[in-house]
Amino acid sequence: MKLTKSYQGGHFMQVNIPTENNLLPDRYGKYADEADRYNGRPVVSFPFSISDVPAGTKTLAIRFIDHDSIPVAGFTWIHWTAVNIDPSITEFPADASRHHDFDMTQGKNSSAGHLVGETDPKSSQGYTGPTPPNSDHAYTLTVYALDTELPLHEGYWLNEFYHASEGHIIDSVSQDVISRK
Repeated sequence: MKLTKSYQGGHFMQVNIPTENNLLPDRYGKYADEADRYNGRPVVSFPFSISDVPAGTKTLAIRFIDHDSIPVAGFTWIHWTAVNIDPSITEFPADASRHHDFDMTQGKNSSAGHLVGETDPKSSQGYTGPTPPNSDHAYTLTVYALDTELPLHEGYWLNEFYHASEGHIIDSVSQDVISRK
């Protein structure tokens, strides 16, 4: 499992995703029970924790993507994006994408794109779990510490996050997690 740390301002933020046998637990991906699916897709987000959030952080943002989808879909698959999370929130319980007691603005995942064409926000926004079709895939969770709240609304696209966050990222950390075929 690869962990990438960004060093900015003399501080290392950290993220931890619990695994089972070095894999994302089945509940959060392709082998999720029917009760943990919506429109046939896994929707229960995995738990994770953040530590050493740098001083001066006003909000957190998260991005969960799959670069191993490129040979299959032709592009990096977006599984989850969220912004404007209070930096005191350092424990994200399972299913935080659908059931959370803190504010966060969630963006579209790749199901909303033209390839899939999903229009139901319960499927096209928030978390959609890994379902690697061809082999085990490495998924990357990145947590960003930002110096401001971003002017994004529910259903934003990842590129809008990139533009809005430019010049506002204090620190970031990424962790890869494998989900099995």
